[in-house]
Amino acid sequence: MTRQNTIALVYDFDGTLSPQPMQEYTLLPKLGVTPDEFWGRVQRESAETVSEKMLVYMRLVLELAQERHVKISRRDFRAMAADIAYFPGVEDWFTRINAYVKERSAGRVKVQHYIISAGMKEILEGVSIRRHFKQIYASEYHFNFQGIATFPKVLITDTSKTQYLFRVNKGRETLNESINEHMPEAERPIPFHNMIYVGDGMTDVPSMALTKKNGGHTIAVYPERHDTDREVCVRLLEAGRVDFIAPADYRPRSQLSRRTELLLDALVSQIAYRQETDLCRRENGLTEGA
Repeated sequence: MTRQNTIALVYDFDGTLSPQPMQEYTLLPKLGVTPDEFWGRVQRESAETVSEKMLVYMRLVLELAQERHVKISRRDFRAMAADIAYFPGVEDWFTRINAYVKERSAGRVKVQHYIISAGMKEILEGVSIRRHFKQIYASEYHFNFQGIATFPKVLITDTSKTQYLFRVNKGRETLNESINEHMPEAERPIPFHNMIYVGDGMTDVPSMALTKKNGGHTIAVYPERHDTDREVCVRLLEAGRVDFIAPADYRPRSQLSRRTELLLDALVSQIAYRQETDLCRRENGLTEGA
């Protein structure tokens, strides 16, 4: 049996840690196209051809780059990340959460942070908060021998995000590792009941549903003073998709901080309880977790 003393916080990115889609800060200005024009084209083509929206947008980026003679390398993508803005408190959040769990658990529980995004990994690898994440899962391009993006090689959609939750759960975190073989619950490094998924809306429903169904916890965030986004989160709360909703304010003493800390306290206590019951059984010659 693994110790299962790690908590995973898993985040969407666009609308969750950052107010706007990352492409609107970075890629679209480089291509000289407005967000309304670009996403309108994606929406129309997806509807007309019955195509996956994420695949349409990734292909359209390459077509626009070719039309406008813009070559985009991996280094270019990474440099674009400097223009991304975050919600208040995001840049200090991860260090603070780590310290909080360390203090509350007397160092016996660890925290790992993950991003699972339909956005672009090449951009996310350059964000200022990159060092805080154990893994970033996002859509990726193939780069040719000249180092220029030529076609999508990894596509993450709203529904395929769930694959990566299982990767975190089973500790099979690289794409060349299979997650299809059965793994007993007791051997999974991060059980779902040690997970907190943080998202912002309907695109996160499959991940939220999977996490909740398996005993994990979920939080939906929305920009302050955005009634439409808040209403979406209220519907998720009403449907039982999330434990909590809160404005996307990651600063200390915010509602989001308080509610996340409440969940972390519960997880730390549950981990301590399970470890103590297993110890009690071992002391008395019984099998763990029976």
